[in-house]
Amino acid sequence: MRVELPTLRGGLTRASAVGAPSPSAGIGSLGRDVVADVAATADRGSRVAAVLIAFGWHLAINAPAIVGSWSAYRAPWTVGVGWLVFVVVGAISAAHLLRGTPTPTWRLIAVLLLVEAVVFVNTPAALLFQPANWGWGTLGWFVVLVLWGRPVAPLVAVFAIEATVALAAVFVNGAGNAAGLSRYAMYTYGTATLPIAFSVAASVLRTLAARTAGTATARAALEAERIAAQRARAERQERLSLVDRTAGAILTELAEGRADPTDPAVQRRCALEASRLRRLIAESDDVPDPLLHELRAAVDIAERNGLPVELVAVGTLPTLPVHVRRRLAEPLTATLASARQWARLTVVAEPAEVVVSLVTTGTAAGPVGSAPPAADDEEVEYVYERDGEQVWAQTRWRAS
Repeated sequence: MRVELPTLRGGLTRASAVGAPSPSAGIGSLGRDVVADVAATADRGSRVAAVLIAFGWHLAINAPAIVGSWSAYRAPWTVGVGWLVFVVVGAISAAHLLRGTPTPTWRLIAVLLLVEAVVFVNTPAALLFQPANWGWGTLGWFVVLVLWGRPVAPLVAVFAIEATVALAAVFVNGAGNAAGLSRYAMYTYGTATLPIAFSVAASVLRTLAARTAGTATARAALEAERIAAQRARAERQERLSLVDRTAGAILTELAEGRADPTDPAVQRRCALEASRLRRLIAESDDVPDPLLHELRAAVDIAERNGLPVELVAVGTLPTLPVHVRRRLAEPLTATLASARQWARLTVVAEPAEVVVSLVTTGTAAGPVGSAPPAADDEEVEYVYERDGEQVWAQTRWRAS
C-alpha cells in the first residue's frame, strides 16, 4: 500500500524537475536575455553619447555665439527664448531616451522646426552662415534624440524640411547668388551628414553587439550540450559499473552453480540486486520528483515479492543531485529488500533538509549487501537500529 500525504508546505508535486538540472536547461531563454542585455548596454552608451553631443554643442557653441551676436539679431529675445525652448525639448527627449520610454516625436520635431524658422527670421544676412544662426547647425542633433531607434528615413525627411526652410531664408536675405548657393549647399551637407552618420553608426553598433552576443550564447549552448552529454555518459557508465559489481556477481554465481536459488540468503541477495537495478535505471528518468520515483521503483520490487509496503511523502522536495539521492535511497532500499512481513517508508522534505526513514522487520542482522555511508559523510547522515525483529533505518540530508 502506498500513501502520499498532502504536503505541509504547498503541494507534493513540483512544477520543475527535482533531479540534477541539465547544464543546457533554460539556455534558450537565458541566451535571449544575454543578447538583449548586451544590445541594451551598447545602445545605452550610444544614447548617452547622443545626449552629451547635443547639449555640449548647444552649450559650448550656441550660447557664446548668441551672446556675441545679441545686438545684431532683429529680435534678440526671441532668439534667446528659442535657445531655452531647445533646452526644454532636449531635456524631455533625453529623459524619455535614457528611460527607454516613447517620445512624443512629431510634436517635438514641429517645435524644433518652428524655433529654427524663428532664428532664421531674426538672423541678419551677414550672419546667415555664421554660428549666430545656431538653429541650422543644432537642429539635427536634437532631432536625433527625438527619433532615436527609428529608421533613418524620418531623420532624412526632417533634414529635407530644414534644407527647404534654409533655402527660403537664403533667397529672402538676398544671398541667392552662386556664392551664396554654394555656401548653402556646403552648410546643408555639413549639418546633415554628421547626425545621420551618428544615428546609423549607433544602429549598426546595436545590431553588431546583439549579433556578437547571440553568437557567443550559441557557442555556450553547444558547449553546455557537450558537457551534458559527457555527464550523462559518465553517469550511465557509473550505473553499469555498479550493476556489474553487484548484480553481475550473483548472476555469475547462479550461472556457475555456486549459489543455490532455493537458499533464502541467495533470494534476499537477488531481491536486493533487483531493487538496486530498478533504482539505478530510475535515476536517469526525467520526472518531477526523482527521489520519490527511485524509492517507488524499490517499493515496486518489494511488492512484487509479496511484501506490503506503505510509502508516505510529506513536504516539497528540494533539488538534489544524483549522488545525494543515491546516498539517501541506497541503504534503505537495501534494508527493504531484506524485509519479510511489512515495511513503512517515509519521506519528509523541507527546502534545506530531506529525511528518509524505514520501519520494517528484517531477516538479517543489518542492511543486506549494502555498506552504509561513512560516518564522516558531510552530506548524508545514516542511522540503523534493530530491536529484535523490528528494524529502523534513516538517512538525512541537510543543505550546507
